[in-house]
Amino acid sequence: MANPCIICVAITGSVPTKANNPAVPISVAEQVESTHAAWEAGASIAHCHVRTDDGLPTSDPERFARLQDGIARHCPGMIIQFSTGGRSGAGRARGGMLPLRPDMASLSVGSNNFPTRVYENPPDLVDWLAGEMQAHEITPEIEAFDLSHILQAIRLHGEGRLHGRLYVQFVMGVRNAMPADREVFDFYVKIMRERAPAANWCAAGIGPNQIVVNEWAIAAGGHTRTGLEDNVRLDRRTLAPSNAALVQRAAALCEKHARPVATCAEARAILGLRGAP
Repeated sequence: MANPCIICVAITGSVPTKANNPAVPISVAEQVESTHAAWEAGASIAHCHVRTDDGLPTSDPERFARLQDGIARHCPGMIIQFSTGGRSGAGRARGGMLPLRPDMASLSVGSNNFPTRVYENPPDLVDWLAGEMQAHEITPEIEAFDLSHILQAIRLHGEGRLHGRLYVQFVMGVRNAMPADREVFDFYVKIMRERAPAANWCAAGIGPNQIVVNEWAIAAGGHTRTGLEDNVRLDRRTLAPSNAALVQRAAALCEKHARPVATCAEARAILGLRGAP
């Protein structure tokens, strides 16, 4: 039986700049155009950050609102997922856009090291963000940088503190956090299957690990994430020309492993989101 693979495109992030790759979309107009091309290439989730006019990360709800409107108009049915990540703001400012009621929002349920700092997600902030997502009927995508984050997500969902169906994303390859380790990946999958068998999971690899982790996830029956937030190159010598090019590369892996690429309607049904058929 077919097992459609959801492809999430992380269009911008908080770190990459046009100096890293001119294709990184910074303005809302660029982001909408880039997302539309990625949607046409097969992405059914848009993972969204916004930037200031100077290109700095921000949690500005007005910019999120404009991006949400543009994606909804130009990419009908696409799942819109806002980031509540810590590079874009501090404390509750990280969730200031949640009253806009996107389909999904990222949620980190524990702290860990990043390349040059500690990514802080204290329990009181996690509880508040999860509560806001409950109040606005937003399904979290749990961003797991460590095994403890997966176990914490399973516990929180079991206690009824996370809205909707549990969806966990393994993030691998961030320097000073969990490396892209196949044995660890396989253990993560085993934990999800044994302790949260009704849940869905996906995986993202950072930098050159992107294509590696894409293939691990697709071959193992999970879902996957790609995009310029995580990786600005096709290979060591070649910049990625667009988000769409990275989506096309993931879609080719789906074909290789006999996984149809999920349509937006199929992705909504798999994740139990509003608007599911």
